[in-house]
Amino acid sequence: MEGFIVLLILLALIVLAAVVVFIAGLRIYNRLIRWRNQVKNAWAQIDVQLKRRYDLVPNLVETAKGYMKHERETLEAVIKARQMAIDAKNVPDQIQAENQLTGTLRSLMMLTENYPDLKANQNMMALQEELTSTENKIGFARQHYNDQVLTYNTGIQQFPANLIAGTFNFEKEVFFELEDQEQRVAPKVAF
Repeated sequence: MEGFIVLLILLALIVLAAVVVFIAGLRIYNRLIRWRNQVKNAWAQIDVQLKRRYDLVPNLVETAKGYMKHERETLEAVIKARQMAIDAKNVPDQIQAENQLTGTLRSLMMLTENYPDLKANQNMMALQEELTSTENKIGFARQHYNDQVLTYNTGIQQFPANLIAGTFNFEKEVFFELEDQEQRVAPKVAF
């Protein structure tokens, strides 16, 4: 009888331990789901701002086109980069396309400096202001996205969450980083 009670207590402890492990695993799984959804939400916020920029680009190009007749290559590069960004199918492709679009827009803005009439055009000034505002919003959205990716990637790599992440195919997310090293350098301003 005494052996039976010990066996029953041991069995109860094993069941209790299994329940505790199950609940801990469930909490970790739910935390990973929340982090993954936060990454997706952060990307959606970037996507909203990128779409806003895509809508601005044709207006910017059309306004500049009349003044910049000799800069056709730059204008075509901006349009091509915009279309590549719109057509991107996944986050890594989108990041690459966005970096290219940012570079071509930077080239376009630098060229406007050579055209005083264009620089003074009210439509162009308004579009540049809107583009600057949008670029700032994209920058903040990128930072938020990268913060969420950091939290998520760290979470799926830490023990014991990495066991659950591996079991349920949680994969690392990609940071939104600059590819063009020139974008890391502050522009030189000369008066």
